[in-house]
Amino acid sequence: MATDRRVSRVAASIKREISQMLMQDIKDDRVGTGMVSVTEVIVSGDLQHAKIFVSIYGSEEAKATTLEGLASAKGYVRSELGRRMRLRRTPEISFLHDLSLERGTKMVNLLNQLSYERSLVAANAEQDEELDADTHSSVLIDTQDELDEDELDEDFSDDILETEKD
Repeated sequence: MATDRRVSRVAASIKREISQMLMQDIKDDRVGTGMVSVTEVIVSGDLQHAKIFVSIYGSEEAKATTLEGLASAKGYVRSELGRRMRLRRTPEISFLHDLSLERGTKMVNLLNQLSYERSLVAANAEQDEELDADTHSSVLIDTQDELDEDELDEDFSDDILETEKD
């Protein structure tokens, strides 16, 4: 069984080699329908199996076609890895569609939408507070006007009472 350090070095080498093959060597037209990049390679502890996670940009149809092309090129990729790398046994490889970038993009979009909605709620709350403040101040002004009229009425009635006493 290989050490963790050896496993990670082999995984990094496989990732580098397969990325290079995707750009230059694989001639299958199906692989070129979507933009493909190797996102991660997981190698088993005994170096016998490698899972190659690929991110594919394009339509759903292009993604499916690209995965079919990669599956058919698996034998070529494995033999080319064996030729390029110095390993006792070349690992069995399998290509898997990596959805983590798509999920990450969706999460970022959801967070942006949430932030936007929160800013709208905050803006509406500020407008409501301003309306409440305006309403409150107009009520205060109306109340003050009513108080002033009441004081005038009391002053006027006091004047009348004083005049009658005289």
